[in-house]
Amino acid sequence: MTKKRVLLVEDDPNLGAILEDYLSLKGKFDVKLCKNGEEGLKAFTSNEFDICILDVMMPKKDGLSLGKDIRKINSTVPIIFATAKGMLEDKTEAFGLGGDDYITKPFRIEELLLRINALLKRVGNQDGSPEEKAKIFNIGEYVFDYQSQVINRKGEQQKLSTKEAELLRLLCLKMNDVLTREEALLQIWHDDNYFNGRSMDVFLSKLRKYLRDDPKVEIINVHGKGYKLLVS
Repeated sequence: MTKKRVLLVEDDPNLGAILEDYLSLKGKFDVKLCKNGEEGLKAFTSNEFDICILDVMMPKKDGLSLGKDIRKINSTVPIIFATAKGMLEDKTEAFGLGGDDYITKPFRIEELLLRINALLKRVGNQDGSPEEKAKIFNIGEYVFDYQSQVINRKGEQQKLSTKEAELLRLLCLKMNDVLTREEALLQIWHDDNYFNGRSMDVFLSKLRKYLRDDPKVEIINVHGKGYKLLVS
């Protein structure tokens, strides 16, 4: 079996070495360790990776800037941001730039490995119930390809991040019905806490923007319950 490739960008040499060894030995990953954002971007542009783990506070190019650059190249590769900054604003910014997860230092390495495996499983999962196998959704004038993470409308395409695609898929499965806030948070973030809720609001705002050109399509808030994708 081919090993999954991990881009690890961490400026702390001790922590970087520990994470590289652990993910290589315990996680069975092929890990590329870079010590700053510039090295990380160079590695990403010349190699293919299955997931990226980016420290936020780095010299030369910080992790958020690196994540933004990676998203310009690849809109679907999972990105985990790791930082000592745990403020809501920092997490919101990270998710707004297309991050799929955010872990606050200090963290247990075992927790990082669990998050990596969970993201890779969601991205690569091909099995499951009929609902889980649903890949193509018609949303008014739009066609949403969940597998490719693309929205098509009249020949124009909009690429989605992994979390945007997961959230839109849940809304499609509940089309014209209520998707509860708790259900979305637990299925996508595995936790329904306040911080993840605020992050989800960022993704909903983006999805509304992507679908705004068809007046028959609308994502509405259902007070006290959740959200509804309305297609008339």
